Amino acid sequence: MVSIKRTFLTLCLALIAIAGFAQNEAAWKALEKPLNFYLVNDLGRNGYYDQKPIAELLGKMAEAVDIECVVAAGDVHHFEGVRSVDDPLWMTNYELIYSHPELMIPWYTIMGNHEYRGNTQAPIDYTRKSARWNMPDRYYTKVLENDGITIRLVMIDTPPLLDKYREDTEKYPDACKQDMNKQLAWIDSVLSTAKEDWVLVVGHHPIYADTEKEESERMDMEKRVDSILRKYKNVDMYLCGHIHNFQHIRKNGSNIDYVVNTSGSLSRKVKPVDGTKFCSGETGFSLISADKKELNLHMINKEGKVIYTVKHTK
Repeated sequence: MVSIKRTFLTLCLALIAIAGFAQNEAAWKALEKPLNFYLVNDLGRNGYYDQKPIAELLGKMAEAVDIECVVAAGDVHHFEGVRSVDDPLWMTNYELIYSHPELMIPWYTIMGNHEYRGNTQAPIDYTRKSARWNMPDRYYTKVLENDGITIRLVMIDTPPLLDKYREDTEKYPDACKQDMNKQLAWIDSVLSTAKEDWVLVVGHHPIYADTEKEESERMDMEKRVDSILRKYKNVDMYLCGHIHNFQHIRKNGSNIDYVVNTSGSLSRKVKPVDGTKFCSGETGFSLISADKKELNLHMINKEGKVIYTVKHTK
């Protein structure tokens, strides 16, 4: 009799588990639009903290939602970056962590401040070694298209745009070697001709955010980047990482949604600042889904729950 009761209890628990997963899968599927992709950043912890569980969640969710690509907004490798395309960190931070079959899709990446502490040419060169890693240059633009929906990604290289990194030639030796004005002119040129349904600018550093980082970082981004973004009326969102938490900020006089995406491994506390619509110190990632009329950025925690959605409509 005890054995029968245990078997019955085990069966009930299994059915509950299956029902729970099915409910998650259905909820995830309901988020899907014609064009969907992930936004991740601040990943590289060799699988520790929440990195491995979140990587598994990315793959599991992609079984339900048709994901076109992964956009990685910097600091895929923490601490001292990578030394070469053969650095073991490529395996322990990336290849062996994001190994789910559904994640064998294009990854469009940029560098963060931690990549600038290593060999900054290596992430570019890794494009030729990897079937999914895409970083054709330090900054570039890419148009995503599916079912007639188009999204232009303007992928920018923010460390060389900040005086903090340009002046620290010992820790960030390559930052001062980059032509800042050339990149800013390029951003201006790309945005001046962008005609896609949605235009998203992706950088590692925030323009507006609650953070313990030096205020000069945001001031430089506001002066050099935001002045260009506001110049044109076609920029829908500015997406970044660096702060290791979720933040959605709107500023008076701008129709841009400024989004800080949380860390995919280790997060930090956060509090509201001027313009904050939402903030959370949870780890996770974002799912971006678009049709012709609506662009949604779903902030998703490590349990796979949508904790907030940024909606941008036409």
